[in-house]
Amino acid sequence: MTDIVTASMIVIGDEILSGRTKDRNIGHLADIMTAIGIDLKEVRIVADDEDAIVEAVNGLRVRYTYVFTSGGIGPTHDDITADSIARAFGVPCEYDARAYAMLEANYAARGMEYTDARKRMARMPLGAEHIVNPVSTAPGFRVENVHVMAGVPAVFQAMLDNVVPTLTTGTRLLSTAIRSPFGEGAIGTPLGEIQKAHPDTIIGSYPKYQDGRFWTELVVRARSPEALEAGRAAVQAMLDGLKAQS
Repeated sequence: MTDIVTASMIVIGDEILSGRTKDRNIGHLADIMTAIGIDLKEVRIVADDEDAIVEAVNGLRVRYTYVFTSGGIGPTHDDITADSIARAFGVPCEYDARAYAMLEANYAARGMEYTDARKRMARMPLGAEHIVNPVSTAPGFRVENVHVMAGVPAVFQAMLDNVVPTLTTGTRLLSTAIRSPFGEGAIGTPLGEIQKAHPDTIIGSYPKYQDGRFWTELVVRARSPEALEAGRAAVQAMLDGLKAQS
């Protein structure tokens, strides 16, 4: 029986929407999810706005197996993700004793003042579980199926490395690519018919331009080798038929 595990992502931050910061976490999460057999189905980018974050979290956590967030758990006034997640789950956002002590010790060891701003990074929804941060100590956290992580790519990636072993994974998608000399306009209709005839596959069409010529990369994906081969063979037969006619 095929196990399908799904995920979504919420990227939080005005700096992403304004273009000041270029997101690097979506691609990394997509790569990791694909590698472990989890289908990343949806990504939302939202502003530093509590209502928007709450709406996204509550909408996605009931739709997908996992939700991952990035951004908004730092020390500044606009880092409101912890408060927003707490509101989404209807629990208070409080200083977590273990996180508070970890950060206090970290700053003491570095000879730095443990300011109120830095203490903010120890706040999380009541009952949340830590996500270890081996880069800069301040932990992320998990509430039910929502994993809340930093926006800094190096920290996000390190946190995700610690999350992955805790996830239930599904059956990995297999894939194969076929080069088509025809444009999408010529193959769109027969490709749609092949997709309908092979519902256990996912067929993607990606226009390319290389060496002054247009062509199309067709990618067939499936969870079983048999379905993959059946879809691939049908696509190849369609292309061979078009070549014979040209």
